[in-house]
Amino acid sequence: MNTATVPEPRTAAALAARHRKTEAALDRVHQAIARLRREKAQVSVAAIARRADVSRTFLYDNVEARAAVAAAMTQAGEHPSRILAEQDDEREATWRERALNAENALKAAHTEILTQRVRIGELLGQIRDLQAEWTEGTIQRITTENTNLKQRVRQLTTDNRTLDERLKAARSNLRFQDRRIADLEARLTEPESPA
Repeated sequence: MNTATVPEPRTAAALAARHRKTEAALDRVHQAIARLRREKAQVSVAAIARRADVSRTFLYDNVEARAAVAAAMTQAGEHPSRILAEQDDEREATWRERALNAENALKAAHTEILTQRVRIGELLGQIRDLQAEWTEGTIQRITTENTNLKQRVRQLTTDNRTLDERLKAARSNLRFQDRRIADLEARLTEPESPA
């Protein structure tokens, strides 16, 4: 009985793509080292990473890339162990700083979560208190009052519309009366024409 697990097609394809990407990056590293030697330029991790278009992390983490960089630096007269150790120290310092930042962020998140839990508990208690005060009779009474108030609002809106129409009519009558009075006053002040 075969107990070996066969990777799923998607997993196998992803692994193959990752392997091809790593091989291409290694090829670029070897080509960058060869170019630096031909140009007699300084061989350093930064220069190789820049020329090969790979990250410094790749050069540190990949065993083959790290060995190629160390060999190139040794041939160039550099001390790869010292330089790589310094770069490892720098990397460790940045990781330590990131870890401290993450730890501070985690503490802040825990504090915020605790504060939110307390607030949620208070609000849930207020909701329970409010629900306890409302009996079926109280709810029915408030619903009836609400319905009555809505009817009263409709009645007042209708009354307001009626009064508004009356006001417009009264203003129109007043303007007509003002014109009529002005017309009569004009007639009174006109001299009578001889007959």
